Amino acid sequence: MKKIIIYIDGGSRGNPGPAALGVVFCNEKGQAVKTYSQFLGEITNNEAEYQAFIFALKKFKLIFGKKLAKSSEIEICSDSQLLVKQLKGEYKILDEKIQKLFLQAWNLKLDFKKVKIKYISREKNKTADRLLNEALDQELKNKKLF
Repeated sequence: MKKIIIYIDGGSRGNPGPAALGVVFCNEKGQAVKTYSQFLGEITNNEAEYQAFIFALKKFKLIFGKKLAKSSEIEICSDSQLLVKQLKGEYKILDEKIQKLFLQAWNLKLDFKKVKIKYISREKNKTADRLLNEALDQELKNKKLF
């Protein structure tokens, strides 16, 4: 397998508030091959960003297996400067909940040959953002029905 590019986004409406994630798996040409979204419950925006990162790595291993993960180079693109800088060791992690998510994310990275995390503008992350907003809209719509 060649390089896989994964676009991630996590967000909440309110902080904390109802949150969701959006994940887009792309081939090395940048063409989307798989998309995912998931409602996360009531958490902060930063927690949702970490959950998106964790979801992406877990989903890769689930789809392609641990053996392929060990030989794969993954590039994860996020519009969360905080997430990217914390995972690169450039920002301290003071929040206890984020510390736990960081450890989970860090340990998942060890299952891969290489995981590169890259900061991108929101403009370049529209699909992942749309997916998370659709998941939020659907969840909030379902709650109104009951």
